[in-house]
Amino acid sequence: MASVSLCMIVKNEEDVLGRCLESVSRLVDEIVIVDTGSTDHTKEAAARFTDLIFDFPWRDDFAAARNESFSHASMDYCMWLDADDVLLEEDQKAFQALKETLDPAVSVVMAPYHTGFDGNGRVTFSYYRERLIKNRAGMNWTGAVHEAVTPMGKVLYADFAVTHRKTRPSDPDRNLRIYRAQLDAGKELEPRHQFYFGRELYYHQCWEEALDVFGRFLEGGQGWVENNIDACCHCAYCHKQLGHDQAALEALCRTFAYDLPRAEACCEIGLWFFQKEKYREAAYWYALALTCTREDRRGGFVSPDCYGYLPCIQLCVCYSRLGDQKRAETFNELAASCNPDSPAVHHNRAFFQALSERAT
Repeated sequence: MASVSLCMIVKNEEDVLGRCLESVSRLVDEIVIVDTGSTDHTKEAAARFTDLIFDFPWRDDFAAARNESFSHASMDYCMWLDADDVLLEEDQKAFQALKETLDPAVSVVMAPYHTGFDGNGRVTFSYYRERLIKNRAGMNWTGAVHEAVTPMGKVLYADFAVTHRKTRPSDPDRNLRIYRAQLDAGKELEPRHQFYFGRELYYHQCWEEALDVFGRFLEGGQGWVENNIDACCHCAYCHKQLGHDQAALEALCRTFAYDLPRAEACCEIGLWFFQKEKYREAAYWYALALTCTREDRRGGFVSPDCYGYLPCIQLCVCYSRLGDQKRAETFNELAASCNPDSPAVHHNRAFFQALSERAT
């Protein structure tokens, strides 16, 4: 059976670290904690689970800190988690099964990372991350922020997921601050970090600057296809904020230059027409979203609702406003099959029931 070192970097995480380690401590063979300057009781929380606690001065470089944590690992594989991550019960079982069957020839295990949820806990945003990395196999973390390991050798896609459960906001300006400091120091961002720099600018409502960064990223032609598609979508979001409606639509259509349509882009185009009360055109794009194949293993950011619930509930509204209540009700029930607890589904059922009663 493969052995695993859990390697974590932490700072002031006393409120969540115990929860994280409780969910995984019985599954791993070693826990390494690298503290980057806690002033609370984080180390005490970690000490309940491990003696391998090390100090590492923070220097605005996540890759450096993660590489430090990996350097203390002694098991076959290194696993990383953030302090506000957990493994749910079903994922704990899947992780244990993976350990018992893992082919030692595997260099990297990719696993889903669930980071967005609705009010009922349903996953609304997910993507694959490198989660287990073979120890001392020449793979290192790179990137001061949005750090990553470039996989080498045999890659396995696992069934267990990691759930990100934030309890408080982190420093919202940290990543942008680090990128700006790198640029001020004369560092040229490689394409992947150009992309993430653009996203940070978008989050900070620097719409025009974000458009410039995304534009240069896309024109450079060196981006990964999933990042190219996401960059086009974020260009559309920026244009929308700036009141550039036509440019927003054009940016969304540009996603089709990189690959087959993604449901996320189709839903955004559907919304563009919906907001202009062009319900027939909107219905076309929402229907197209339902034909798109969800392929999480491509590695891009995935909004699961765009592959079922969202287009169905929007098609319900579109057809209702077009006067086709029977078809609208059909799509409402399809939406219910995707999300039975949706308030919108229940509201629509009441609406259709009232229509039926008035008709009789």
